[in-house]
Amino acid sequence: MKEIIKLEKTETIETEKDILEVNKKIAEENREIFESYGIRAFDVMGSVGAGKTSLIEKLVGRLKGKYSIAVINGDLTTTIDADIIGKHNVRVVQINTGRECHLEAHMIKKALEKIDLKKTNLLFIENVGNLICPSDFRLGTEKRVVVISVTEGQYVVVKHPLTFLDADIVVINKIDLAEVMGVNLDKLEDEIKNINPNIKTVRTNCRNGTGIEDLIRLLNL
Repeated sequence: MKEIIKLEKTETIETEKDILEVNKKIAEENREIFESYGIRAFDVMGSVGAGKTSLIEKLVGRLKGKYSIAVINGDLTTTIDADIIGKHNVRVVQINTGRECHLEAHMIKKALEKIDLKKTNLLFIENVGNLICPSDFRLGTEKRVVVISVTEGQYVVVKHPLTFLDADIVVINKIDLAEVMGVNLDKLEDEIKNINPNIKTVRTNCRNGTGIEDLIRLLNL
């Protein structure tokens, strides 16, 4: 069920504005593909170790009886995350980006060629572990989910405001460690809302499944 593709930039582009414009155009093409096949797609972003893979694994485990699921995993070099998700017997495509610290729309479009879209109605895209770079590159998904963990400290939100400006849902993970890490969850949520009043938040512990059902409701799944 797992397939690996290695992608790096192929376009010759001179300015950042051009890069973003090209990405926007291809992201719109991706969205049209998703809509034409009736696929609900979600971009899951967050730092290395925040819990993106664990979160997606929990979602896949809960939803694979209801949906035909595919997962695209982005990473620099390894297939570790894809191997974990693949145990659930769903279609997994691993994108190894090399030096790129984020996924781009053209990478997703290429990965979709490896998926039977007619037999897929739910797609999770795990972005490369980074809380900065992915924010500028939309992929054409229905929603963007940002995963943060209390192990990143009390100031993870205020230090990365742009990421939350353009997100739909923030998952605050590893809440069982909040006290030992000295993180105030209410303050963390307030800081998220101050940046983006329309954003939804959910608290999770992926080790025991706390909050997963709440997230599924927020995703309207």
